[in-house]
Amino acid sequence: MALQPAAGARDLNPRQVENNRLLSEKLAAVYRQWGYDEVSPPRVERLDTLQAGGAIASGDVVRLVADEPLGLRPEMTASIARAACTRLASRPRPLRLWASGTVFQSRVADEGGLCIEENLQSGVELFGVPDIAAEMELLSLLLRSIATLDLRASHQPRLLLGHTQLMDLLLEAIDPGQRQQVRSALIQFDRLTLETLEISAEDKSRLLDVLDSRGNPSQMLDKLKALYGPQPVFDSLARLSEQLGPLAQELDVTLQLDPTFQPHYELYTGLVFQLVCAGHSAPVVIARGGRYDDLVRRCGATGPRAAGAGFSLAIDPIRELLSEEAPPETQDPTIFVAYGPQSSLEAALLRQQHWHQQGRRALIGLDSFDQRSDAERHADTDGASLQLDWLDL
Repeated sequence: MALQPAAGARDLNPRQVENNRLLSEKLAAVYRQWGYDEVSPPRVERLDTLQAGGAIASGDVVRLVADEPLGLRPEMTASIARAACTRLASRPRPLRLWASGTVFQSRVADEGGLCIEENLQSGVELFGVPDIAAEMELLSLLLRSIATLDLRASHQPRLLLGHTQLMDLLLEAIDPGQRQQVRSALIQFDRLTLETLEISAEDKSRLLDVLDSRGNPSQMLDKLKALYGPQPVFDSLARLSEQLGPLAQELDVTLQLDPTFQPHYELYTGLVFQLVCAGHSAPVVIARGGRYDDLVRRCGATGPRAAGAGFSLAIDPIRELLSEEAPPETQDPTIFVAYGPQSSLEAALLRQQHWHQQGRRALIGLDSFDQRSDAERHADTDGASLQLDWLDL
């Protein structure tokens, strides 16, 4: 019998499970305040749904052995978009949904084999809003959500903004046969490849300049306007950053516009973003999202209803990030109800009920102790903070 979890999987201890639950509940409370309704997408989906029309590579999906092509969800957006366009199609728009659950990703391990990564996610999806109002609500909601997580200044939270139209603008003057190579070099910050590409000196200089440019949205947009002239996408990003600025400043979140930023999944067709914090040894991405109108169209929506945007927060990395600096939690000790020869298990169960009615955590010793000192020793060696309640009458 194998005694180790599958490669990439982890056993969480009770404290980690409890912290995950608390984090998820904090976020859910904010989603509900903003009018979002909970849904529960299936963990198992058809591969064509999970791959979102080719936006998610087949290698990222954990496939299942079944009579039809099935897999475990690598994210929840595609499943929720499918439900929004089918079972929930008759509901009025805007349609606001949120979900929390486990996602599974397939990756190649360092030693070359395949392993499955299992992570807990929580996030929201907003359907039926084709203009920038969706992004303004979602990013405001994201910032309000992380305000509940007790991030510290030392975490240096940074909201990184990008847009698929910015990438299209950067590639517009490039020969179509070279665009994919240039795009990959920009996304991967591959200066060497850009410098060796056979493109015009003017285009190369402009791309290298943009590659080194990221920072304050207002300053970045001024620079992009000087390079490419007025563009509608610049106006939208300026309006969004102006609206987010005061809230981000209040929460000590840095806004950063990066024209070359594109996420791993090619799911998005519009604004893309991720929230990054400084971890103990490396940056930690705790949230990501964007607009995915094309995905909603592939699910069958048409006209102004064919619009969707959302974000997800990664609960496990958030828990680990907060635990690095969190002081030990102070809480009421657990009551340990123990009984001696003159009492009984029935009396202990009644006493436990009394503590539960007071809202206290209480457990009982199922066997009697010969004397109080034996129960005290058991409480001291149990590995938890136990307060003895001794019965011997």
